[in-house]
Amino acid sequence: MLLYMKKAGSALYLAQAAVIAALYIALTVGLAPISYGLFQVRVAEALTVLPVLTPAAIPALFIGCLIANIFGGLGLVDILGGSTATLLAAAATYSLRHRPEVIPLLPPVLFNAFLISIYLHVILKVPYWLMVLSIGAGQTVAVYGLGLPLLRYLKKRRLFPQ
Repeated sequence: MLLYMKKAGSALYLAQAAVIAALYIALTVGLAPISYGLFQVRVAEALTVLPVLTPAAIPALFIGCLIANIFGGLGLVDILGGSTATLLAAAATYSLRHRPEVIPLLPPVLFNAFLISIYLHVILKVPYWLMVLSIGAGQTVAVYGLGLPLLRYLKKRRLFPQ
């Protein structure tokens, strides 16, 4: 834990976190028609693979999601609920980073599918399991369809120094 705290104050850590948060916001807001709503593929969720490479992605994804959800129009519940689910998923991804590469990518899919569906079910008046399937499908496309190739590319190129 002490090593993690030392890294948290470093210039590299802060730069990585700032870039990741900014990318998350830009991708979500820039692709708003497919980033929000009942059926969505939030392309920025591809970035949820980054805790495998750097702990800086954990607060970055939380902050990026928090700010991006301000533009989503579902209010405080989505702003806080969505970003909290993202924070939990990012921490779980980081803790699983030494497992085979498909395992650490499960938390963003599962946490979002099951947790976000709870409040979207209430807000949008849509059956809970329909929300789980909808969000889970969108997350699977973003995380495994886009994020996994991104993760492999970044690992191969060693673009994320630790």
